[in-house]
Amino acid sequence: MQHNKVLILDFGSQYTQLIARRVRELNIYCEIHPFNKIPTDIDSFKAVILSGSPSSVRAENAPHPELSNIRGHMPLLAVCYGAQYLSHFSGGLVEPSNTREYGRANLTYVKVKEPLFNHIDAGSQVWMSHSDTIKKLPTNGTLIASTKDVENAAYVIEGEQTYGIQFHPEVYHSTDGKQLLENFLVHIARVEQDWTPQSFVEETVEALQEQIGNDKVVLGLSGGVDSSVAAILLHKAIGKNLFCIFVNNGLLRKNEFESVLSQYEGMGLNVKGVDASARFLDALAGLSDPEMKRKAIGRVFIEVFDDEAHQIKDVKWLAQGTIYPDVIESVSATGGPSATIKSHHNVGGLPDFMKLKVVEPLKALFKDEVRRVGASMGMDVSILGRHPFPGPGLAIRILGDITAEKVRILQEVDAVFIDNLKSWNLYDKVWQAGAILLPVNSVGVMGDERTYEKCVALRAVESTDGMTADWVNLPYEFLQKTSNEIINKVKGVNRVVYDISSKPPATIEWE
Repeated sequence: MQHNKVLILDFGSQYTQLIARRVRELNIYCEIHPFNKIPTDIDSFKAVILSGSPSSVRAENAPHPELSNIRGHMPLLAVCYGAQYLSHFSGGLVEPSNTREYGRANLTYVKVKEPLFNHIDAGSQVWMSHSDTIKKLPTNGTLIASTKDVENAAYVIEGEQTYGIQFHPEVYHSTDGKQLLENFLVHIARVEQDWTPQSFVEETVEALQEQIGNDKVVLGLSGGVDSSVAAILLHKAIGKNLFCIFVNNGLLRKNEFESVLSQYEGMGLNVKGVDASARFLDALAGLSDPEMKRKAIGRVFIEVFDDEAHQIKDVKWLAQGTIYPDVIESVSATGGPSATIKSHHNVGGLPDFMKLKVVEPLKALFKDEVRRVGASMGMDVSILGRHPFPGPGLAIRILGDITAEKVRILQEVDAVFIDNLKSWNLYDKVWQAGAILLPVNSVGVMGDERTYEKCVALRAVESTDGMTADWVNLPYEFLQKTSNEIINKVKGVNRVVYDISSKPPATIEWE
């Protein structure tokens, strides 16, 4: 089935992915492409959206898209930089604003019976983020909305379905932003809302069967959302020809290897669990530098995976849980001619399994869509709702060198923290949580004895995509109970602290 597609041209805005996610929320399929790499099959798209940009249209090196096959031929919505671009190069005037127009504003004027603003009234809050402003509208431009400081906040070009808006409808602060996108895409461009998790599953299963045929596929499972959903999709398509390998690197959460394996078996997957804990710990012995630890883990993972893949006869494909943000990030809006997909485990020499053909069933989906697709296939909420967990596991939550004893301590601490989050109904309100073992000993008192033991930090953040994150204000009673339990139950720890740093400037993980 051919979907009605929407094309989003990226000029380098930090919000471009957000536009795509808002469009997908309307059950409309869209693709992001750099402004200078417009797809050749332009007729397969029903509408085009131009993103914002950190650039100024007045700059010599301003991004210049080739819009001759788009403008006037199909509905076009130009956001922020896009709106200024259409003005500046089509008979209008863009000048530096006296004040940088950034943050919340309210519409003071909305043209009556204007289709783009259907069900949106004066007073509606919008989000501005620009330092230039449109002083004069483009040729045949008609004003359709203003704010107190921005007279030309939105316009339409007469005789075309071409709209320019100075604000960002895709951010949550624009309270009627989703309505505006719906007005443009559904009511003006007549795009059908047929992109649903169910349709994705049906079409992907069909496409995988066509692509793979009777070939064998190997997939490295991590226990996370992406690889699990990819596995179930492939299993639906090719059944027993999918061979899953779940490697225990000895750095997983407490009892995770056994519990995840049994969950996978309950889902009917053909999974082989490989306990390579000792091999990973040997490779990590004496390493303290975070990058060296990551490289050692990546190298051993590849060796173990390659050994296992060799035991499957005639395997032709390697499946990966790559998702859309991984694909987008590899194609810069201002980048050169090559578009490469990030290879997360490609370290050192290319092993045999890397010579396989790659299949990536989730590469069109955002993380929240992956979860919805998993739910539509009846997957267990405990897998779909799992917090993200770093590939190198607890190795980057143990600061300094790694030993079996340190792993044991951190697994015990982490288990108390995560179990308490679940029993207090806080787990689903947190995007990611974990504990960090610090390379610090501190004095304590237990009974009548002096102790000199480890300090652990607890970390819990809220986020939508991990790009930015705020620390979660967990109840004091929860922190008090969790701290007491950790110190009483986990031998080797006598101090617990809570990390209240946001990203930026801090990162979510400590290493």
